[in-house]
Amino acid sequence: MGLSIACGVAFWDHAPDGASGVPLLLLHGAGGTHRTWPASLREMPGRRVLSVDLPGHGVAPPPGETTIAGYATCLLGMLDALGIPRVVVAGHSMGGAIALTLALEAPDRVAGLLLLGTGARLRIAPALLEASADPARRAEVSAMMAASCFGPAASEEVRQVMARDLDGMAPGVLHGDFTACDGFDAMERLGSVRPPCLVVVGQEDRLTPPKFAAFLRDRLPGKGMLVVPGAGHMVATEAPAAVTAAVAGFLEGA
Repeated sequence: MGLSIACGVAFWDHAPDGASGVPLLLLHGAGGTHRTWPASLREMPGRRVLSVDLPGHGVAPPPGETTIAGYATCLLGMLDALGIPRVVVAGHSMGGAIALTLALEAPDRVAGLLLLGTGARLRIAPALLEASADPARRAEVSAMMAASCFGPAASEEVRQVMARDLDGMAPGVLHGDFTACDGFDAMERLGSVRPPCLVVVGQEDRLTPPKFAAFLRDRLPGKGMLVVPGAGHMVATEAPAAVTAAVAGFLEGA
């Protein structure tokens, strides 16, 4: 499962012998990488899985995008380059916004949606948006994110890993992500989404709380909603077994 790059997207293509079903595409959130997702999902037995670093993130070359639609266009280009007609898309936070955009703008390419810690609108606090635009405040922004993204039981080590990863990003990429999130609003378009959806949220998520997930559940074609006890915004990192089981069950049902 080597690294490749297409349309600015770095991706790892897990394609085990005998893989069946529609491939799974894993999309991380703002400031994230493919490592947002546990290895149990990235290397799922019997299923082709594409784990990506979006442009400007992880090992993907900068620049990043500043709109959700821009990221969606890059991903469609990647899928075209690979000759993949349809995928099930799992998106966390900003990745969920990208997943919804793919379902709305390219419905024939999306066989199912798994939406984790996301919402139909992703407004960013003005103070955070402003701080992220100032390179001198990078450490401050990283610390703010690490403090707010996890549930109360998360270790200090996992928070420090996030802060270090954010500190290491190319200049301007995180601000571009926040700008993209702040401009996203699909609230009036959810009725046009056709693929089956499962919504997953951490019970302690302060950034995209369970009420955001319930809003999606009530308006999207349904596989329901899973609330993960004790987890915060980084629900796949904090509860990998629960999230992997939910994704596996969704794929079997779909």
